[in-house]
Amino acid sequence: MIEINRSEDALYYATAVREKRLSAKELVLQAIMKIETHNKQMNAVIHPRFEAALKEAESRDFTGKPFGGVPILLKDMGQTLKGEPATSGSVLLKNVRSHQTSHYTQALQDAGFIVIGQTNIPEFGFKNITEPELYGPSRNPWNTAYSPGGSSGGAAAAVATGMVPIAGASDGGGSIRIPASFTGLVGLKPTRGRMPVGPGSGRNWQGASIDFALTKSIRDTSTLLQSMQTVQLAAAFQTPLLPNNFMENSKRQFRIAYSLKSPIDSPVSDEVKKAVLKIVAWLEKNGHDVSEKDPNYDGISLMKSYYTMNCGETTAMLEGIENQLGRGLTIDDMELVTWVLYQAGKNISAADYSRTLKAWDATAETMAHFHDDYDLLLTPTTADVAPLVGQEWQSQELQAKMATIQDYSASEQAQIVWDMFDESLPITPFGMQANLTGAPSLSLPVHLTASGLPLGVQLTAPKGREDWLLVLGEAIEAASLFI
Repeated sequence: MIEINRSEDALYYATAVREKRLSAKELVLQAIMKIETHNKQMNAVIHPRFEAALKEAESRDFTGKPFGGVPILLKDMGQTLKGEPATSGSVLLKNVRSHQTSHYTQALQDAGFIVIGQTNIPEFGFKNITEPELYGPSRNPWNTAYSPGGSSGGAAAAVATGMVPIAGASDGGGSIRIPASFTGLVGLKPTRGRMPVGPGSGRNWQGASIDFALTKSIRDTSTLLQSMQTVQLAAAFQTPLLPNNFMENSKRQFRIAYSLKSPIDSPVSDEVKKAVLKIVAWLEKNGHDVSEKDPNYDGISLMKSYYTMNCGETTAMLEGIENQLGRGLTIDDMELVTWVLYQAGKNISAADYSRTLKAWDATAETMAHFHDDYDLLLTPTTADVAPLVGQEWQSQELQAKMATIQDYSASEQAQIVWDMFDESLPITPFGMQANLTGAPSLSLPVHLTASGLPLGVQLTAPKGREDWLLVLGEAIEAASLFI
């Protein structure tokens, strides 16, 4: 009997359904059983949708669908399905249900997926761990004392546990690639403009954030990308479609730069360096042109510009919620990190925001010149293994400042925001560049530490060149370098 497990990918199960070796309903029932067995420990799934999923499994026609009959989980932020919860991990929205289906979710359904629930996230996706006060922490299947990362932490925990073979995720600062590294999965952040957005919004976080998925294989990743890619004229950003045969026509010897240096000059663990150098050795052995070269951009300034965007977008979002509720919001309505971003955003000027976007564009230009000489950039995905669940990230003194941030000047608020992430950012400093420049970036699960925790390496390409990432990722996977 075919059973959902931790190793087989989504296309394996889609093929089994297509060949009538099991039915879509049987597959959904297995996913439900896995969730009911493991979720109490993992806390990955926060909103099950079992009854509706079973009805869909019996009634829908999956003919010609690449992922026909495969169960999938949505991330509880932006990946909406009409009538289902839409809480974004926040107590403010705990009773909200979506009035519409997002274009992203519709594209998943068009590919044949059956939505069976939603996964846990940090409140509004603001952290690289998944420990919302509303739902509690998700845990890492490799060692439940550790975090699966964030913000797509529930999705990662679900796939790595084997509840489902694939799960919806999004990446606004590494939020696909970080959990992929921490839980031993494949995590692609596509090129800006590649995936559908809306309705009601033509961009997410000024183009920094994009929806995609966490997978177990390169073939799932490439097939999903082929199926979901779009040129959406209503969106703020578009990118030319990849051809149908992009995996076959993109095979080549690559010019690859690698860097072990954190872009914010923070420490990088020896295990992480070992993971990267293992892949460097394999690349050289297989004829690729590999050089050690750091990309020349100011990572600290870039991160500060990212926080400026976070603050501004948070204030705009929460002021919209205030209007809907007909009352002002207080610190008791949200988690402390959200409160800080909300209050700091009130003092960000239009000029501040404009300078932020110019900084992103300048870095994009720097990276375009870098890619004139190097096809791909190889770095760690994360600077260390996953942190422990429940770790304290701010001192009591800093938390006191955070709680009274409205009493500080704009410059002091900016420093509090920086200090707030000062302990967590050094674990995950490598992902942000791709978000702010719009480049595609891929985390590959290639290393298991002596303590039994996964680590990924990250490949970043010029905009529009997911094909290069996936072709090389496929070769690394075929060489049995995945854990």
